[in-house]
Amino acid sequence: MSAKEDYLEFLERRKKAVKNSMFKYFVNQEKRWIKPFNIFGNVYYVGYSWVCVHLIDTGEGLLLIDAGNCGATAMLIKAIYDLGFKPDDVKWIILSHGHVDHIGAANFFKNMFGTKLYMGKPDADMFKERPEFSLIQESTDFMDDIFEPDVCIQNGDELTFGNTSIKCYIVPGHTEGCVALFFNAYDGGRIKRCGYYGGFGFNTLTKQFLDDFGDFEHNMWDTYLKSIDSVINEHVDIFLGNHTENNKFFEKLDILNKTGSNECFIDENEWRTYLNSKKEELKVFISNQNKV
Repeated sequence: MSAKEDYLEFLERRKKAVKNSMFKYFVNQEKRWIKPFNIFGNVYYVGYSWVCVHLIDTGEGLLLIDAGNCGATAMLIKAIYDLGFKPDDVKWIILSHGHVDHIGAANFFKNMFGTKLYMGKPDADMFKERPEFSLIQESTDFMDDIFEPDVCIQNGDELTFGNTSIKCYIVPGHTEGCVALFFNAYDGGRIKRCGYYGGFGFNTLTKQFLDDFGDFEHNMWDTYLKSIDSVINEHVDIFLGNHTENNKFFEKLDILNKTGSNECFIDENEWRTYLNSKKEELKVFISNQNKV
């Protein structure tokens, strides 16, 4: 094949990619840049305007919750540097679930810095047995890939990273291996409990998707409702989002930028209020799906 033929084939691949409904999430990602900031004490935001990534300074190394979208690794590296931290001090990454938009930098950190990767056991199994449900094929870079995590999280695990102990629960719904995380954040003598729910989207709950997955009875609908109920009564002072749409992110960021105070991130009612709202949204979604 000549160089020109090679180039024309490349253009055809790009045309095909543009037609994919997910294409918009994998191009011009630098336009979603958000200046990293402190949420409370040893917890920081290093994500961007779509997918959340949180950094915890454990005193014995850095912990990331999620690894951002495929193609956004450079922004994550810059965010960590901009806070005064070093990317090679990231010792651990907990992945909220096994989808393409949350695992982007995982392989880079593992291969470059020896970072240990943690993931819910059901999604680790999915990577091995049914990798197509990671949606890695949605990435515009065909060299992006999934991985085998170093540690598979089981329901009820308590993991310790430096000064931070995290209680972990498997909350199937968006995927089978979504994790909910609860831990204390420290700011001098103040302690606030953080809560994180690893995936709220309904895109994987359509009849078509569940049938493709093999869930012909659509049991995941009820499973998701039960997952919310299993953690909704946890005490949470600071609700950390999986995507920025989850926790009034931009409203709080606006307050932070105007006042310089991050107290707006502390709200002991937000966790329960949001999870209740998702339950009601899910019930409506299920009702509409049953009409299809």
